[in-house]
Amino acid sequence: MKKSKEIKTAILVLSGIVLFIFIFNYLKGENLLNSSRKITAVYSNVEGLATSSAVTINGHKVGKVQDIKFTEDGSGMLMVSMLIDSDFKFSKNSSAQLYESGLIGGKAIAIIPANDGGEDAVSGDVLSSEIKPGLTELVNQRLTPLQEKIESVMLSADTLLKNINSIFDEQTKSNIKGSFSQLEKTISSFEKTSNALQTLLADNEESVSTTLGNFSTISEDLSEVSASLSEANLADTIAGLQSTITNFDTLLSNIEQGEGSVGKLMKDEGLYNNLEGALGQLEALLEDMKLNPKRYVHFSLFGKKNKPYDSEKLAKESSEESKN
Repeated sequence: MKKSKEIKTAILVLSGIVLFIFIFNYLKGENLLNSSRKITAVYSNVEGLATSSAVTINGHKVGKVQDIKFTEDGSGMLMVSMLIDSDFKFSKNSSAQLYESGLIGGKAIAIIPANDGGEDAVSGDVLSSEIKPGLTELVNQRLTPLQEKIESVMLSADTLLKNINSIFDEQTKSNIKGSFSQLEKTISSFEKTSNALQTLLADNEESVSTTLGNFSTISEDLSEVSASLSEANLADTIAGLQSTITNFDTLLSNIEQGEGSVGKLMKDEGLYNNLEGALGQLEALLEDMKLNPKRYVHFSLFGKKNKPYDSEKLAKESSEESKN
């Protein structure tokens, strides 16, 4: 009886020890009842990742993070141990990607299967690691250049405002105010002119209507005249004018060639010389008549007989008179 109690006590103690070991390992992320695989990956920064964080494949949870600790080489790198509970097989050449699992900053690890036909990953394998930028990092990457541009724009705007303030001194402001005042007066003047024109049109509406009616009548008359001209036999008139021009051109050509009376008169040098000699003799005769009128006009009360004309004697007397 006594031995039976001792056996029961021993079994109870052993059961407690086994249960303690099981619970302790379970809390550490190890399930002694499952054939779990323990794989690791090394990261430079695991901010936001904690033990018990999910390990997923294509979005499906296949395990959890068991432990995070520094590597023993003193480089500051972090070794993350993952416990894979799923029987899903993947190549040991797959990668473990650290990503942001939510908007509040939690992190998880996604295993990206290599599908290269390599050996299956087993406990103790080390997967290649990569870090996927989170939303915060992406926003920072986009906002940093934008912030720099905004600062540059603000600096340019500040410089522009300073330049504007330096340009718009008191004198310039006064000139601008004066310009606006003149503009206001101009607008007022235009308004008065517009009102005057409206009044003028209103008072002379009948006259304006009559004038427009007269313009309409004149336009109609011009249209009728234009129609009459278009209906006139302009072709025959133009043909006659062309014939007249042709005849006139022929006449000028004949004159240029010395044909006809006018052509001979213009082209015959002998005729020109005879005319020139005749004109010279006529000029000498007129000059002699002015100087010696008695030779040509004889007046007698008793009917004296006229002497016959002697050109030689007349020339001799003219010569002697010119010598005297």
